[in-house]
Amino acid sequence: MKQVDFISSKILSFPQALQRTVQWRVTGKKIAFTNGVFDILHAGHIFSLSQAAKEADYLIVGLNADASVKRLKGDSRPVNGQDSRALLLASLLIVDAVVIFEEDTPLELINLVMPDVLVKGGDYTVEQIAGAKEVITNGGRVVINPILEGFSTTSLINQIRKD
Repeated sequence: MKQVDFISSKILSFPQALQRTVQWRVTGKKIAFTNGVFDILHAGHIFSLSQAAKEADYLIVGLNADASVKRLKGDSRPVNGQDSRALLLASLLIVDAVVIFEEDTPLELINLVMPDVLVKGGDYTVEQIAGAKEVITNGGRVVINPILEGFSTTSLINQIRKD
């Protein structure tokens, strides 16, 4: 029998995320953190999440709330609401927790869970990554993973609109 209820139990509030990280740390486990919109899940996202999951024992994904996505990407986004996006991410074996954040950056969430490894995909520099300075100061590290070329939510949306 499949443990379907387990999926939704991986979607955490800020206090639950703090509690879970404390539990994981008591057992000596390392925590990685990444974040994003994950509007239409595609192979590029899976690649990025897989790379992030390799960095530690547990992976927390910070997910931009709908209002945050609208501010960052425009009124036509997100295509999928935050609850749907969180459920899809939580259903992935490589994701251990999903936390929705309202702000434009996950800095508050990063400061709360203080991951051992902060992972971001893309063309960022460490200086541009929210929370990087704080994680490094706390003895953690920052990893910038390459983007899997040919996969973009915006290009998928444009392709769907064209057809």
